[in-house]
Amino acid sequence: MEWARPAGARPDRMTPQDPPDAASPVRARILVVEDNSLNRLLVHDLLELRGHHVIEAATVEEARRALDVERPDLLLLDVQIPGGGAEAVIRDARLRPGFDAIPIVAVTSLAMPGDRERLLGSGFQGYLSKPIDTRTFGAVIESFLNRGTEMEEPKRASRAG
Repeated sequence: MEWARPAGARPDRMTPQDPPDAASPVRARILVVEDNSLNRLLVHDLLELRGHHVIEAATVEEARRALDVERPDLLLLDVQIPGGGAEAVIRDARLRPGFDAIPIVAVTSLAMPGDRERLLGSGFQGYLSKPIDTRTFGAVIESFLNRGTEMEEPKRASRAG
């Protein structure tokens, strides 16, 4: 099955058909489902710097096509994704044989009381808030890859002043 790059993806981005550079071992395959091209680029670059193979999708349909050709080790999923929302991607992934153990992490700007609990109750195993904290992002991702258990990013220090 042919799989197109998401709108706005740079031409040098790896797709499911592109092999990783043989000189740098790939640590994990991570599907990033994010409709905002700047957020997708930031997450992609942060993951790529850590040696991960990144698959990008900007819509529910692109995520489904990516899942047809890849079995990621982790899904990073924008909650408000076009084409059916995050729940559609979670449902589709969980129906696939062998995909039930893959951690799915919400990446969202939702930060109201109860949002974290609602997201964890809807099928996510974890939660990362936007804007992405580049200082802690890598450690949080590693925790999901190593344990696959519920976790969230560390609380941000409040600024007094």
